[in-house]
Amino acid sequence: MRRRTFLSALPAGALMAGAAKAQTPAPASAQAAPARPANPYAGIGPGDRITGAPFAGRSTVWGMHGAAATAHPTATLIGIETLKRGGSAIDAAIAINAALGFLEPVANGIGGDAFCMLWDPKQRKVVGFNGSGNSPRGLSLETARGKANARGYLPSYGAVTVNVPGAVDAWWSAHQRYGKLPWKDVLLPVAELCEQGVPMPQTIAWYLQRNMANFDRSTIIEENDNRKTVYAPGGATPKVGEVFANPFLGKTLRAIAEGGRDAFYDGPIADQIEAYFKRIGGWLKRADMAAHHTEWVEPLRTDYRGVDVYSLPPNSQGLSTNQILNICEQFDIKGMGFQSAASIHHQAEAKRLAFEDRARYFTDPRFADIPLEWLNSKTYAVERAKLIRPDRVMERVFPGDAPTQGDTTYFSVADSDGMMVSWIQSNYRGMGSGLVPDDGHGAPLGFMFQDRGELFALKDGHPNIYAPGKRPFQTIIPGFACKGGEPWMAYGVMGGGMQPQGQAQIIVNMVDYGLDPQEAGDAPRWQHEGSSEPTGEPAEGVGTLFLETGVPASVKAELTAMGWALGQPNGGFGGYQNVVRQVNGRGPWTYGAATEMRKDGIALAY
Repeated sequence: MRRRTFLSALPAGALMAGAAKAQTPAPASAQAAPARPANPYAGIGPGDRITGAPFAGRSTVWGMHGAAATAHPTATLIGIETLKRGGSAIDAAIAINAALGFLEPVANGIGGDAFCMLWDPKQRKVVGFNGSGNSPRGLSLETARGKANARGYLPSYGAVTVNVPGAVDAWWSAHQRYGKLPWKDVLLPVAELCEQGVPMPQTIAWYLQRNMANFDRSTIIEENDNRKTVYAPGGATPKVGEVFANPFLGKTLRAIAEGGRDAFYDGPIADQIEAYFKRIGGWLKRADMAAHHTEWVEPLRTDYRGVDVYSLPPNSQGLSTNQILNICEQFDIKGMGFQSAASIHHQAEAKRLAFEDRARYFTDPRFADIPLEWLNSKTYAVERAKLIRPDRVMERVFPGDAPTQGDTTYFSVADSDGMMVSWIQSNYRGMGSGLVPDDGHGAPLGFMFQDRGELFALKDGHPNIYAPGKRPFQTIIPGFACKGGEPWMAYGVMGGGMQPQGQAQIIVNMVDYGLDPQEAGDAPRWQHEGSSEPTGEPAEGVGTLFLETGVPASVKAELTAMGWALGQPNGGFGGYQNVVRQVNGRGPWTYGAATEMRKDGIALAY
């Protein structure tokens, strides 16, 4: 589960390539030439902006009727077009998610799970759902342990990591409640897009090539031909600007558009999935698929300096965002200064405290009692905040003692009725398990199964221990915030354990430091790794604090003096999207949309 967003996507030996080249004797003429820096852009900052924060890459976009922010320009356009055709924000969200499964396969797809929070304008409240699937009933703990790696944890790839994918049922469940357009009218334009193809953007091309290289090196993936047919047609992944199409996924989406969720979970596609896993020695069956249903849940709420911040309860890690903010609220973060050593230190220590609770308590609540109210309380936050030293990193961090008691994609979209949707969907590590099912006649179904099952623990007595029919701990979390009982923003930061850290930084940047939505996302980020994990992995000392290049050198020096072990930027700082609603006196509200400068996407509003 460590370092999955960047280093885990690099080919073996890639990190040593520069060193290997340096050890190769160079010709005399080359030795005489002046040395070139390893990074030709080192020391070069961004261009100047005439207004706003100088580090922001663009302005927040504004509109009156609707907005969408996604990780791919075409997905954003599909969302806007769906709204303009009279669709609700949920219709647009489903279309966006279906499109991203094709456009951004390195992060998500119909082989994965989905979570959502949204503002329901009729109920005037934030509602949410958990669209994660169970482990196969036919896979026992004993068998799962037999597939463990040398370190005693479940592997990253292969059939043992595959659970029931919840995304399609999440679409169906949300559409039944909030859809305006006919179901097939939401999905058929996406099916056509898959068949026509689109040019491959820079960041997605980079991740696709590296993820496929990782799969190629793996010796535990039971079947490999289907993924190569879909994602490396002609023997290579598409390069930047080359047109990529996935007619196999287009056919599958057409079947779902015509047959609804049952076509996928209790019909011909489910039969094909069962036959595929039987052939390769896996465990997922049609009965597992048919039994799956999305769970509508009550979001957890905390108050951060007058802003109501919402999160989804376990088995997701959403509560970690609340806990980080509850602890940060005990300190004068604003007074410490933006991007100061003191500010970063206190935020990162709050993360370390919250993540020990995450490792100790977070699991499928159907299998364990979780002290949610206590973990989310201000009283507990005060107690935990007292452990943080202002001038020195904590040497060891432990979970609190509960009182006795019984690669991901993220996007935001809003419509003219006031509905705002915060949606996150993922295949977990990179593209997922490496397994792409087929129809039994040589034609792939066009999507990869998730590897969420990797996040189960195998140790007896651990709350998150594997069991048949159980949901594993989940990293994917949407974010939502309100002000004065009104919706403020649907936001999120994708990226494994970075998600609660990133969400907390967005709230701090906007509430404490007054940044606008785009500035809050473009600001340099920190990420801490090395905490205890829900898989049973212990903490790695104080861990490593990764800082983006934009953090001042003087701040890095101060943090080092405090005892932090700093890491170089690793590309694991997440992917952010945000749609905010602004009330303008007596006039109508407007929507502002912001997107991630570290990804390929755009934000649009109209």
